[in-house]
This record gives sequence, C-alpha cells and structure tokens, in this order.
Amino acid sequence: MTTAIEDAVSTLHIQREVRIKAPVQDSWQALLDTLGPASEMPGGQPFPMKLEAWPGGRWYRDLGNNTGHHWAHVQVIKPPALLELHGPMFMSYAAVSHIQYRLKEDGAGTLLTLCHRAFGTITEEHRTGVSEGWEYELEKIRERAERRL
Repeated sequence: MTTAIEDAVSTLHIQREVRIKAPVQDSWQALLDTLGPASEMPGGQPFPMKLEAWPGGRWYRDLGNNTGHHWAHVQVIKPPALLELHGPMFMSYAAVSHIQYRLKEDGAGTLLTLCHRAFGTITEEHRTGVSEGWEYELEKIRERAERRL
C-alpha cells in the first residue's frame, strides 16, 4: 500500500539587526563562540554545537559517541565581516536554509545583521519558533562581545 501526502512548500525570511558596543573583532569572536561551544537554547539550557570555521566546515549539534544532527556547512567565511551557512538547520525534513551574518563597524561598535532564508516543507512550529531563537542568539552574541571589553 502506498500513501501519498502532499505537503505545501513554503518560504521563510527573517532579517534582524543588533548594535553591539564592542569592536568588530570582539563581536566576531562572540559570534563564533555562540555558534560553537557556548551555544544554548532560550532559557539558558546548554545546546552542544560545533562550528568548523573554514569554507566547507560543518556546523552540527554534537551529542557525543558519533551522534548528533548536521545543521549546515560554511559557505562563505571572511573574518571578521561575513559568515554564511547553508543546510537543513534544525529542520529534519525536506527544507534548506541559508543564514548570513554580516558584521560592520558602526561608530565605536559593530552592527550585526542576520538574514535567514529557507524553503521547503517548513512546519508551523518551526515557522513561529525560529524568530524567538534568533532573538535569543543575537542577544547572547551582543552580551558576550560587550563582556570582552
């Protein structure tokens, strides 16, 4: 018996900016830390991630014992100004994402712009929850960068 289920393909586009009162280099390091060993979920729950910060490097959730979840590959990396990632992200179904972090000097600090675009069979749960996750992550990047001063 074959069952056919038709899922609608949809798109997602999120763009956020955060001003960070820290130099671009400190903001860049805070970004890498937040995507890697200092990663956490909203509420402060540790979320073990690894980022291989080179072209083609992986970004993945490391659960130990060769288990985990592949989120993306590094598509472009130009420290300390640009990081682009592409892959399924947190979506374990037919979807693909492109995430861009752009950092530029802004007076005495840094302007960090995040752009997340995705398409596929994106669930409503992910569509509504992703904004909260990005807001939390951007705030953590800002806090870490400003603490480095």
